[in-house]
Amino acid sequence: MKDFAQANAEERGAIFTRHEVVEFILDLVGYTVDHALHNYRLIEPAFGEGDFLLPIIKRLLASYRSNGAECCDIIKDLGDAIRAVEINRESISRTRAQLLDLLSDNGVSQNDARLLVDTWIIEGDFLLSELPFTFTHAVGNPPYIRQEQIPEMLLTEYRKRYLTIYDRADLYIPFMERCLTSLDQNGILGFICADRWMKNKYGGPLRAMIARDYHLVFYVDMMDTPAFTSEVIAYPAITVIKRAKSGLTRIAHRPRICSDTLSSLVQAMKAEKIPEGSGVTEMAEVAKHREPWILQSFDQLALVRRIEAEFPSLEESGCKVGIGVATGADKIFVKPFENLDVEFERKLPLVKTKDIRSGIVKWQGLGVINPFNDDGSLVDLLKYPRLANYLALHADTIKKRNCAKKNPKCWYRTIDRIYPALRHRPKLLIPDIKGDAHIVYEAGQLYPHHNLYFITSDDWNLKALQAVLQSGIAKLFVSVYSTKMRGGYLRFQAQYLRRIRLPQWKNVPVEAKKALIAAANLGDMETCNNAAFDLYGLTPSERIVIGGSGKLEKKV
Repeated sequence: MKDFAQANAEERGAIFTRHEVVEFILDLVGYTVDHALHNYRLIEPAFGEGDFLLPIIKRLLASYRSNGAECCDIIKDLGDAIRAVEINRESISRTRAQLLDLLSDNGVSQNDARLLVDTWIIEGDFLLSELPFTFTHAVGNPPYIRQEQIPEMLLTEYRKRYLTIYDRADLYIPFMERCLTSLDQNGILGFICADRWMKNKYGGPLRAMIARDYHLVFYVDMMDTPAFTSEVIAYPAITVIKRAKSGLTRIAHRPRICSDTLSSLVQAMKAEKIPEGSGVTEMAEVAKHREPWILQSFDQLALVRRIEAEFPSLEESGCKVGIGVATGADKIFVKPFENLDVEFERKLPLVKTKDIRSGIVKWQGLGVINPFNDDGSLVDLLKYPRLANYLALHADTIKKRNCAKKNPKCWYRTIDRIYPALRHRPKLLIPDIKGDAHIVYEAGQLYPHHNLYFITSDDWNLKALQAVLQSGIAKLFVSVYSTKMRGGYLRFQAQYLRRIRLPQWKNVPVEAKKALIAAANLGDMETCNNAAFDLYGLTPSERIVIGGSGKLEKKV
C-alpha cells in the first residue's frame, strides 16, 4: 500500500460529507454563530478536502465579528480556536488555498491569514501527532480503513497507544477514542461514521469507554440517506457524545437530507420537550458496559429485557451454535461430489445456501474434501494416493492461502477444521443475511458450508426449536442486537443467535411441545408465531410489538 501521505482518497479511506449534513452536525454540537466561538477549541482529526473545516471557519469568523471584544488581535484571538489534522499532502495543499481565500474574503490580511492557517493545520497522522491542548469540540468524518490495509509496524504502534483497537476494528475506532479522550470536561464530539461498532464485537472496548465516562446525547441513523457526496457502501450514523455523566439519549432515524428538514430536526432534538410528530424518541441506558447499543423502540426493548430476565440463553438451554466450513479455496476443495477424484472417505456431501432456498433441503450434489482425521489431525497423504494426486495438481493455489503460509507443513488443510460427525447430526441451518428468519431442518445427511450457521441440540427437539426460531421471537432478538444491512436485511450470525432466550426443554409443557412440532411441520409463519408466543407467555400487546395478531390462542 502507498504511504497515506501520498495515497488517493480511496486508499486512505476518505469519504466526503454533504454540506447539509456538516451544518447539521455543527448545529447538534452547539458550534453555532450565536456563541463566542473564538473562546472554544475545536479539533477536526482528518479534514481531507475541507468539508467540515471550511464551514467551521466560516462560522468562527461570523461569530468573531459579532461576539469578539475589540477584534484587535486576530492571531491571538483565533489562533487556538482550531486544530485540523490531515496526513495527505495534496489535500492539505488544496484546502490550505481555500482557507487563505476564505480569510482574505473576510478582510483578513495576507500575512495574518498565512499565520492563522499555519497555526490551525497539523500535517501528519492524527493517531500519532502531538496535540497542544484539550478541546471543547471534536467534529468530523474519520477515515474508513480496515486493519488489513495498515502496514504491520504502524498497526503495532497504534495498538500500543489505543485500547479500542480490538479484534477487527476499523481505523475510525481509535480516531473516536483519541478525540473523546482529548475533550475537556463537558466537551462534545459529533462524528458521522459507520455504525457497525455500536453492535459488533470489535466495538466492545469503545462502547465500554463511552458507558463509563461519557454521555451519548444524540444518535441519528443515516442509513440509506445520501449523506455523502458520492455513492458509497456504508452504514453511517451520527453520534454526538459528551464528556459528562451519562443521561438520556435522543434518537432519530433516516432524516430527509435537506437544510429545512435537518434544521427542524435539530430544534426537535434539542427541545426541552420533544415535539409530537417530530420522529424523535428518547431512551435511557443506551450505553451500558460493553453491551451492544439497542436503539429500537421502547416496546421492543422492554419485551427483550423481559424475556432475557425470565429465560436462559439458547446455549444455556442445551443448544450449540456453529458455522460451516471455510476452505480458503472453494474452487478446489468444493466440487460436485461425484467428480471429486479423491478417496470416498476423504469427501463429504456439502450443503450450501442455494440448497435450502425453498425452505427444505434440496441438495445440488456438491461435496467438500475432508483432509482431517476424526481426532483433528491432518491425514497422511501417503495413505491416500488419490487425495495426494488431486492436491498436488492444485498445490500452487492451495499454498497461496494465508493458513498455508502460516503453517507450511499443513498446507493442504481447510481454513476451518472439519468434524465428520457433524454431517450425521440433525441440525437447523440458517443463512447469514436474510430479511426474516430462514430456519431449515436438515436430518443429518450433509455438512454445512461457511455461508450457513447451524444449531444442534441433545436436549431440544429440533423441529420444535425450528418453530421457535422461525417465529418473530428470533427476528426480534436478531434485529435488536444485529447491525442492519441495506434493504433492511439482518445478519443472522452466531453472536446474535446466541442472544436468543429459550426455556429448558424439560420445562416446556407437553401440549406446548406438540404445538411447536406441529407448527414446524406445517411451516406456516402464523402457526409458528402462535405456538412460540404461547410458549413465552406473550400478552396481546407484546404479540403486536413482534408483529403478531395480538390474539391469544384459546385453550381447549
